[in-house]
Amino acid sequence: MKIAISGKGGVGKTTLAGVMARTLSDQNETVLAIDADPDSNLASAVGVPLEKLNGITPLAEMTKFIEERTETRKGGYGSIFKLNPKVDDIPEKFSIDHEGVKLLILGSVPQGGGGCFCPENVLLKNLLSHLFIQRNETVIVDMEAGLEHLGRGSTGYVDAFIVVVEPGMRSIQTARQIRKLASDLGIKRVFVVGNKVQSKEDEGVIHENLKDFPILGLMRYNSKILEADRKGVSPYDIDEQVKKEVSAILENMKKAFAA
Repeated sequence: MKIAISGKGGVGKTTLAGVMARTLSDQNETVLAIDADPDSNLASAVGVPLEKLNGITPLAEMTKFIEERTETRKGGYGSIFKLNPKVDDIPEKFSIDHEGVKLLILGSVPQGGGGCFCPENVLLKNLLSHLFIQRNETVIVDMEAGLEHLGRGSTGYVDAFIVVVEPGMRSIQTARQIRKLASDLGIKRVFVVGNKVQSKEDEGVIHENLKDFPILGLMRYNSKILEADRKGVSPYDIDEQVKKEVSAILENMKKAFAA
């Protein structure tokens, strides 16, 4: 499976991505987790210790490496550069291994060139395409908040999107926008996971407003997730509730793929 997890900022997509990666790893799946969010918090959600992250530079900030692979020089307006740089060795060169999960931190292109046709974007787009098309492990991508990644088309080869929503209309509207843009890219499977659910009323808001979406499951509001963040560990390591919820979400997704 090649899965991209998206949603409005702050809805809990990184938590879902991290716990999903750990769950699949414990089910003996080979998992590659990709942090494509500029905030780069997936390592914490997977449970990677801080000392393992020392000296790790996000791929998008590796200026010299990008110059070498795209055969260009930074700062030259209108420069010619290679459109199909070598990317197949990047996961092995730059990923971090933790509890059976291979984590790769992409980072983001600086804001001034966020949507540009530039060497950074070319490298990252080619890498994502390689990961989605040619790798045979499960790939989980924690996308940046919002819709910029869809506008760039770098996620056009995923098997499915999971949109994490909370019980609120702004989050629900984002889910609808993501589905429309995903459809433009030819992605047919767009699932929803509800998060931060505290009551039957919250459940109703999600189910009533997204009844035309396949809903994989709900995750309850959980103070243990905040505790995990304070401790710098994965929620997977300290809370059985989130493990059960994410396991059920994965089972529902596998059934949807098999249907």
